[in-house]
Amino acid sequence: MYKKYEMELAGRTLRVDIGRVAAQANGAAFMHYGDTVVLSTATASDKPREGIDFFPLSVEYEEKLYSVGKIPGGFNKREGKASENAILTSRVIDRPMRPLFPKDYRNDVTLNNLVMSVDPECSPELTAMLGSAIATAISDIPFDGPCATTQVGMIDGEFVFNPNEAQNDISDLKLTVASTAEKVIMIEAGANEVPEDKMIEAIYAAHEINQQVIAFINKIVEECGKPKHSYTSCAVPEELFAAIKEIVPPAEMEKAVFTDEKQVREENIRQITEKLEEAFAENEEWLAVLGEAIYQYQKKTVRKMILVDHKRPDGREITQIRPLASEVDIIPRVHGSAMFTRGQTQICNVTTLAPLSEAQRIDGLNLLETNKRYMHQYNFPSYSVGETKPSRGPGRREIGHGALAERALIPVLPTVEEFPYAIRSVSETFESNGSTSMASTCASCMSLMAAGVPIKKMVAGISCGLVTGDTDDDYIVLTDIQGLEDFFGDMDFKVTGTTEGITAIQMDIKIHGLTRPIVEEAIRRTREARLYIMDEVMSKAIAEPRKSVAPLAPKICQLKVDPEKIGEIIGQRGKTINAIIEETGVKIDIDDDGNVAVCGVDQAGIDQALKIIHSIVDPIEVGKIYEGKVVRIMNFGAFVELSPNKDGLIHISKLSKARVAKVEDVVNIGDVVNVKVLEVDRMGKISLSLKDAVEEQ
Repeated sequence: MYKKYEMELAGRTLRVDIGRVAAQANGAAFMHYGDTVVLSTATASDKPREGIDFFPLSVEYEEKLYSVGKIPGGFNKREGKASENAILTSRVIDRPMRPLFPKDYRNDVTLNNLVMSVDPECSPELTAMLGSAIATAISDIPFDGPCATTQVGMIDGEFVFNPNEAQNDISDLKLTVASTAEKVIMIEAGANEVPEDKMIEAIYAAHEINQQVIAFINKIVEECGKPKHSYTSCAVPEELFAAIKEIVPPAEMEKAVFTDEKQVREENIRQITEKLEEAFAENEEWLAVLGEAIYQYQKKTVRKMILVDHKRPDGREITQIRPLASEVDIIPRVHGSAMFTRGQTQICNVTTLAPLSEAQRIDGLNLLETNKRYMHQYNFPSYSVGETKPSRGPGRREIGHGALAERALIPVLPTVEEFPYAIRSVSETFESNGSTSMASTCASCMSLMAAGVPIKKMVAGISCGLVTGDTDDDYIVLTDIQGLEDFFGDMDFKVTGTTEGITAIQMDIKIHGLTRPIVEEAIRRTREARLYIMDEVMSKAIAEPRKSVAPLAPKICQLKVDPEKIGEIIGQRGKTINAIIEETGVKIDIDDDGNVAVCGVDQAGIDQALKIIHSIVDPIEVGKIYEGKVVRIMNFGAFVELSPNKDGLIHISKLSKARVAKVEDVVNIGDVVNVKVLEVDRMGKISLSLKDAVEEQ
């Protein structure tokens, strides 16, 4: 049965059609927010997938260019692989919803969001987030929801909820908050140095709006929701846990995991695993879930050590950061490089500078953003965790980590007018044991400074973890979590920022939400830690941006010309500009507004190109002396090229003070001479004098 539900959300109508389309999905919500339309569906397999120890959830966000009236580029004229924005949106949908499914659920679940129409006033990403939550909540798929999501902007210090495209473009804050009826379950933010207190205020303002949306979803579920289906539990049998503890007592497991060397710990667990496999060799049922049982045993051991004994696996204090090191200029011939090490996490970042024409072109649903000048890319090879696996290009995790570090640095980058470069920053993971994205932020900040990018302030990042007990008040927040604490803990709360405020947040959790005291403590801890990292480590490697770019980096000089003169610079079929490029060895970029950028490694070539361009666009001044080349000789005088499209005539009488019988007695084709401009008539003809120029010199 088709039912329609509506509510006012941030000044616009949110409409949900249930039972109108996609009836064969387990749950479907046809979402309308303004004129933005997204079809959100939730489907699940009938049986669990065999041989896995994780919940196989897939989230898709499909951007159709017809939604903004575009035809895809390329030969096939059809959408290809998911864009970076689509991947990041899928991750933001996945992160708050995944913990709300049963932990022992192994059925395949797919949440699909098809963007069919985009209204610049209403975010399709937000519409898809709400659509996935509604489709799953009304389906028969086990789900401990509903949840809701709100976006927050900030313009002139005032919050704007679910901002439109134009508001987002000028906002000092791009915050996304997901909540259940009780707690915050996901935070994602990019910010222009927003103070911590203001960020917390924004988070909980969004949380309040989420409660209104959850009440709306509950009404839909009450009228349209299906009974949740039963499923085969993949939980580890309690009797297996009991048998494991007989063979490997808790004290032995504590000893195995209590080390700051990842390789030592893995070897200890490998030996324990071999012992248990041998003990249960004849019990195929237990062997099938032994890996998950050992994982759960480690998890319980680590959590007990932290929560009850206040002991971390590597022996650190609760607020202590792992050993830190940083250095710059470790890679020769690149434009900028830096390495940042924190414990067994090590990132090398390399910066490359190029003309603005090298900026990344974006062909997506955002009508305002068409290119990206700053690109941060993150790579995570298998050797960084001691594994062997062929590289298949960046996955969703790598794209997400790169985007987080990119978002962290954007607020401190110089403007195009201050620094007319495209900037590529690549983070190579040399070693990983937790929070490589935050190490990437630190390394890329130092690398940019080493490359001579005049960033406004230093940026650092750190991650906090969490271990919770049976009540909301029973918890411990951990500063600088390593991999083990991330795997077995309840939270990965990453925050980047300057001394003034926050530039980015990404919060992942594995539980059903965080209380406000936990959020506030995590934000306070990350501020203390990042200030320490900047003061004690990063500033000792490089305290401020270098005054100039590296010798091998391109130099760029800009000038502004009358847009009507652009055609003269380019010339017929590009003849003039190509001749300048060939002569000087530079690269020249010109936009429609008359901004000309001359780029090259050799400053002399840049200066020569600028001189030629000035000669083309600057008006010829009577009485001024110019340098030019003799290009044609006639009986009555010589024509001198003052610029690629401006010639003037030296009459034979103006060649010398003495009488000249033949022009070639004074000048020949190819001679470079200084001439004085005597007249520019109304037809643009230029009269020159060689003898007057000689006299003045």
